[in-house]
Amino acid sequence: MHAALQSMLHRGPDAQGIVEADDWIIGHRRLSIIDLAASRQPMQSPDGRFVLSYNGELYNFRELRPLLEARWSFTTHGDTEVVLAGLILEGPDFLQQMEGMWALVLWDQHERTLLLARDRFGEKPLYWRPRSDSIACASELPTLHRLNPDDWRVDPDSNADFLRYGYCLPGTTFYRDVHEVLPGHWLRWRPNKPVNSTPYWQAPSVETLAGNPAALRERLRSALTEAVRKQLVADVDVGAFLSGGIDSSLVVALMSGTPGIRPKTFSIGFTEAGFDERAYARLIAQRYGTDHHETVLDHCNPDDLVRLIFQHVGQPFADSSLLPTALVSQSAARHLRVVLSGDGADELFGGYQRYLARTLLRWYLALPARLRRHAEHYLRGIPEPLTHHSRSLIKKAHLFMDLVNRRESENPYVAPLMYDRDDFSRLTPDLAGHGHVSPLMPVNPEDEIGALLRRDVTVYLPQDILTKVDRAAMAHSVETRAPFLDRTVAELALSLPSSHHHRGLLGKRLLRETFRDLLPRTIWSRRKQGFAVPVHRWFRSGLQKQLCALLDANRQLPISSVFIQHLVAEHEAGSRDHGYRLWNLYIYLLWQTNDCIPKNQSPAS
Repeated sequence: MHAALQSMLHRGPDAQGIVEADDWIIGHRRLSIIDLAASRQPMQSPDGRFVLSYNGELYNFRELRPLLEARWSFTTHGDTEVVLAGLILEGPDFLQQMEGMWALVLWDQHERTLLLARDRFGEKPLYWRPRSDSIACASELPTLHRLNPDDWRVDPDSNADFLRYGYCLPGTTFYRDVHEVLPGHWLRWRPNKPVNSTPYWQAPSVETLAGNPAALRERLRSALTEAVRKQLVADVDVGAFLSGGIDSSLVVALMSGTPGIRPKTFSIGFTEAGFDERAYARLIAQRYGTDHHETVLDHCNPDDLVRLIFQHVGQPFADSSLLPTALVSQSAARHLRVVLSGDGADELFGGYQRYLARTLLRWYLALPARLRRHAEHYLRGIPEPLTHHSRSLIKKAHLFMDLVNRRESENPYVAPLMYDRDDFSRLTPDLAGHGHVSPLMPVNPEDEIGALLRRDVTVYLPQDILTKVDRAAMAHSVETRAPFLDRTVAELALSLPSSHHHRGLLGKRLLRETFRDLLPRTIWSRRKQGFAVPVHRWFRSGLQKQLCALLDANRQLPISSVFIQHLVAEHEAGSRDHGYRLWNLYIYLLWQTNDCIPKNQSPAS
C-alpha cells in the first residue's frame, strides 16, 4: 500500500493516511483545498464501522450540512465529513443531492461491503479490479497495477476501440477484467457476489416546449454565474485556464465579476501561428485585468509524453493536447492549486465543427450522386494543407470529405472515428470484428444534432477531454473545476432541443445570446479552433522516423505496416494530412515498445 500511495504523490502531496485491519486496507493521498488543518482521510465514522476515501470537491456541502446536523455531530468544517455522514445516513440516495466532482469508496466493516461511486460526468477517475473474494481500486491505473499486479492482459475489444477512437470506451480499460466506474453510477461490491452498476443520475429528456427565449437566457445566466461562484469556494487561491475561446473567456469574465476576485489566468501557445491563440487570451486578460501568464510549446518532448502516458494515464491515450495541457498546468502549479476551465461547453452547447459538418452533410447528400463524385474527385486532387482547419477552406473541405466517406461507419454514432470501416480493416484485419458496444442513449431520432451532443457528453467528454485534463493537471498537483458541468447548467442545456444550441451554420446559439455583453465581438466572431496541436508538422520534422522505427520493432502486432507506411508517405508528400492518425499509431506503438504489456500475450488473443 505504501508503494501504491507513493505512486500517487502528485494527486495528493500534502498528506497521506492509511486505515487497515487484518484483511483490508484503505489509503488516501490529500491535496488540501478546504478545511486545511482537519478533514484528514481515510475518514472513519465515530464508531469505526465505516471508512471513507474520497477524491474531489462537494460544492454544495455548506447547504447539505444543515440537513444532516440533527442526525450527526460534526467535528470538522470541510466537505469530506458531509459526504461521510450523508452516505451513512441516507445510503447511495445521497449521491443525487451531491453537486460537484468526486470518486469515492465507502467500506462497511460490519456488512463487509464496499460502495464505489463517481460524479455525473466523470471528472474524477476511479478504476477497480475484482476477484471472487477480493477487490482492488484506485484513482489511476498505474496505482491499481501496483496493488494488484498479476496477470494483466490486453482486452482485444479495447485494443480495437483505441485504434478507432484514440481512447477506451466508458466503463472499460485497455485490460481484461480491469474496469472503470461509469460516470453518474455507483456499485456495491461484496465477497463472492455479482457486482451491478446502478445509475443515480441520467441526462434529462428533451423538453419540446422549453419556454420563451428571454426566460431561458435568464435561467442560463443565473445558473452559470452561480456555478462559478460555488466553484470559487476554497481555502486556497483559485485561477483559470484561458485559451481565448468563448468557453474559458466566459468563465474568466464571470470570475472577474465576483467581488474581491482578480484571477490569475494561464495560457499555452505554439510557435506555429495557425495554432497559437495567445492574442485572444491576452485580449480577455486585458479586458478583465487578470494576472496573466503564458507558456509556449515548441516541440514534442518524448520524455514528457512517456511520463504522462505511462505514469499517469496508465493506458494508451491519443489526444495530443495532453502535452500542452500538462505544460499549462505546470505553469499554474507555480502559483496556485485550483483552476477553473471551460470544459464541457462544446458538448453541452453545440460548439464542435462536426455538428456544423453534419448539417452540411444532409444538404450535400441531397445532391445528385454524379455531382458528388465529381466534387470529391476535384477536391482530392488538391493537396491537403498541413495547417489548422480554422485557417483553410481547402482543409475544411478535405475533412468534410472524410466525414462523407465514414458516415456509414459512424452509424450509430458513438464518437468521432479515426478511420472508416474499410481503412480500419486495412489497418488491422485481425481486430476489425472487435470492439465494445457502447449503450446508446434514448434520443429523438429526428434530431440528429441532439443525438450527437448527447453521445459526446457520455463518451467523448469523459473518455477524452476530462481524462486529459485530470491526468495532465493532477500530474502537477493542480485541481481543475468545470463550471459548465454544474448540474443545473448541464441539465438545462441537455433539456433543450438542439435548435437552441445549433441552427444553420452557427453553434453555441444560446450561449451567444445569453452572454454577448461579456465578451468582445472579436471573440464571438472568431473561427472555432479548439485546443489543437501541430502534430502534422512534428511528423514531417523527425517524428515520422521514430514512428517507423517503432513499427519495425513491433512487427508481431496485429497492425499492417504496409498501410501505416502508406499513411506516412502521403503525409510526407503533403497530399494528405494524417497527423492525428499517425499520432494515434505512434502512441500505440510507443506503449507496446515500453513493455507495458507482456510480449507473450497478444492483444488479439
